[in-house]
Amino acid sequence: MDRPSRGRQDSAPEAVRVWLLGGFWVSVGSQTLEQNKWRLRKAASLVKLLAIVQGHRIHREQVMNLLWPDLGKKAASNNLRRVLHSPRKVLVSATGSHYLASQDESLMLCPGGQLWVDAEAFAESAVSARRSRDPAAYRAAIELYAGELLPDDRYEEWADNRREQLRRLYFELLVELTGLYEERGEYGQAAEMLQRALSEEPANEEAHADLMRLYALSGRQGEALTQYERLRETLSGRLGTAPGATTRALRDKIAAGRFQHAARPRREPSYAGKHNLPESSTNFVGREREMVEVKGMLAMTGLLTLTGTGGCGKTRLALEVARELVGTYRDGVWLVELAPLSEGALTPGDGRHLGGARATGPTPPREPTRCLGRQGDAPRTG
Repeated sequence: MDRPSRGRQDSAPEAVRVWLLGGFWVSVGSQTLEQNKWRLRKAASLVKLLAIVQGHRIHREQVMNLLWPDLGKKAASNNLRRVLHSPRKVLVSATGSHYLASQDESLMLCPGGQLWVDAEAFAESAVSARRSRDPAAYRAAIELYAGELLPDDRYEEWADNRREQLRRLYFELLVELTGLYEERGEYGQAAEMLQRALSEEPANEEAHADLMRLYALSGRQGEALTQYERLRETLSGRLGTAPGATTRALRDKIAAGRFQHAARPRREPSYAGKHNLPESSTNFVGREREMVEVKGMLAMTGLLTLTGTGGCGKTRLALEVARELVGTYRDGVWLVELAPLSEGALTPGDGRHLGGARATGPTPPREPTRCLGRQGDAPRTG
């Protein structure tokens, strides 16, 4: 979808659209809001934050912690009260509260209204593409990625996790589409996708090797050898390393004219071996909305706790979310069972975990819990 231009007529005049990928834009109906309208930087940050979070709803205290982490509660509360007025005035002076509402100590963006966010649309399109394995669906999803999330907010910690998730998702879609094209013998289009993937991860040796192989399959031996030199220079300059033995052997075969012109065998997904999750024994249907909400909340916090009565499906929900996120995180997703523990001291102080009852000390928690966390994040309750 193209970004709106000034004077553009929109068929849904009450709709709010937010662009976060490649830059920040907002439109209300047919009106594009110019950058200089956001008089307060934190006012724009508040809209960005609400656009990122799943459900576009977040508690006031969490907003204060994210936007003013170094201030006390009273000072942060005063700042939030002052900042709230600005985006409401920008969105629509007369009815701004309808677009940025407050209810039950939470702030909401477009409650009950029409809201489209490009980052959300991209992630949803990626899910659809992977289900269909249709190159056209992959291309549609890939084209929604107009650039990294909020490039002008590179030092805002609240955007870091979601930015990396979406960037990695974009890279993986390109690699997966490469495989689909290769299966169809469309080597030129496959190579184009890998070139785009390498623009995201220039030092990814596997992608370089695949591109070399695709060039060789297309009879472009010289380009394959040139690609090897690009890899060698990139690894040397960026990492101080050299191509691995497998890639060197591929280069030697191509140079000697001994490369076999046969399509590669279908490989396991790039995230194979990056999880220890049990196989699902039955289909998981009917809880798609909860899965989307959990994934969205997990993107905003280092530790997310699922609570509820025994037998309501917390473990199953956590595992299904984990399976869908395995390819999203560079280090994978891992299950750590803490149910057998009765002493909180036995749990490593810096442990991050997904699944299993959370150990809280000699007395089990009154309400059963399931926890989802990301390796490398400081644990905190979401």
